[in-house]
Amino acid sequence: MPVRITGLFLFLAFAVALVACTSSVLAPVEQRSALHSNTSVPPRSPVLGGASPSSNQANPNFHIVRKGDTLYSIAWRYGLDYRNVASWNRIEPPYTIFPGQRVGIKGTFTASSAQPLNSSKVAKRNTRTEPTKEIATSVSEVGWKWPTKGKMVASFQASGRKGVDIGGHFDQPIYAAAGGRVVYSGGGLRGYGKLIIIKHNKRFLSAYAHNNKLLVEEGDEVSGGQHIASMGRSGADRVMLHFEIRRDGKPVDPARYLPKNTT
Repeated sequence: MPVRITGLFLFLAFAVALVACTSSVLAPVEQRSALHSNTSVPPRSPVLGGASPSSNQANPNFHIVRKGDTLYSIAWRYGLDYRNVASWNRIEPPYTIFPGQRVGIKGTFTASSAQPLNSSKVAKRNTRTEPTKEIATSVSEVGWKWPTKGKMVASFQASGRKGVDIGGHFDQPIYAAAGGRVVYSGGGLRGYGKLIIIKHNKRFLSAYAHNNKLLVEEGDEVSGGQHIASMGRSGADRVMLHFEIRRDGKPVDPARYLPKNTT
């Protein structure tokens, strides 16, 4: 009988100790959740040769080239003159860049670190060969035209809107505002939807945003008044054309250059 009592006592003592041990290790659900939410996870380092959206925002001194980017679209994204970006990075005409390449967007950026991160000779080029001649040499030779018919629904604002918005109907024709060369055609610039950028000379570029269809490609030569796209609402809350003119990389009021009558 004493042996049985002793064994039962030892069993109960072991069970009590086990429960006490378990309760001391596991925190209540609420406490564990709070502990987990306060635990910081070290940020992941950018993958070499990668082009994730977050990597371009992590370091404001350079842009990691994505598929479809051109030197012009990168300069446009950051409000820079493409000639300055090319100079900082020692990129010569025809301004060939590669996916994964780091392109400096600050004047203090060292060109040695701007080389392609995966600079294989077979890497696909992001730009076409650009002829050395300029289509026009001054604003007087550009010959601006309205890019579409319609009412201006929003005007240029120096500290806000970088261009003008022209209302219209879906699939309405969009025309080149002047002759030039298409230096970007795609949907890679956030906030612009399907976008076309045309280079008119060394100083002037124009942009046509929120299109439904793009009818020209990078490298195409276009004439003033040529049908280049159809109006849409890509990246916008209504059907319209957002039109910009940039001089030396800086937005200017298109109303200063376009004829008075939109029709």
